[in-house]
Amino acid sequence: MDPTPIFVQDGTVCTAAGAMAAIDLALAFVEADIGRDAAMMVARYMVVFLRRSGGQSQFSAQMRAQIAERPVLREIQQRIADHPDADLSVEALAHRANLSPRQFTRSFSSETGTTPGCYVAPTRLETVRRLPEDTQDDVGHVASSSGYSTTEAMRRALQRALGLSPSQCRSQHS
Repeated sequence: MDPTPIFVQDGTVCTAAGAMAAIDLALAFVEADIGRDAAMMVARYMVVFLRRSGGQSQFSAQMRAQIAERPVLREIQQRIADHPDADLSVEALAHRANLSPRQFTRSFSSETGTTPGCYVAPTRLETVRRLPEDTQDDVGHVASSSGYSTTEAMRRALQRALGLSPSQCRSQHS
């Protein structure tokens, strides 16, 4: 028995680590049958921010944070999940929410239990971890698609958070 994967598919036998992992397994079935876009749409309707592959351990920055009550802040949370490569600075997010940066930070922190920066950083790391499963893109493209300005910035973030290099991350999750 391997306690790490959230779900396992072995021939005709499929098993999940728990209720949320079963949702991930169901989303994997949707993706296999009708594609990634459909699986992401179903996940969004279910308020599951990120489809996780079966081989990974339990992690999700969005799932650890609270869902904001105000619609505009929920939209910001969804934007962060959908566009980690966008300008996700406090100023840019505050502008989208039509709030001052100070008011945005207070509102976001109050409703989600974390600051905007502490919400964005793990989201970008999760994108780095997910992309090797979905693409064969080079390190530079993975960095820019994840919102890092340089491959070195991505490398430092991976090393600091996970103790991995980009190539170790790819081999671990591919």
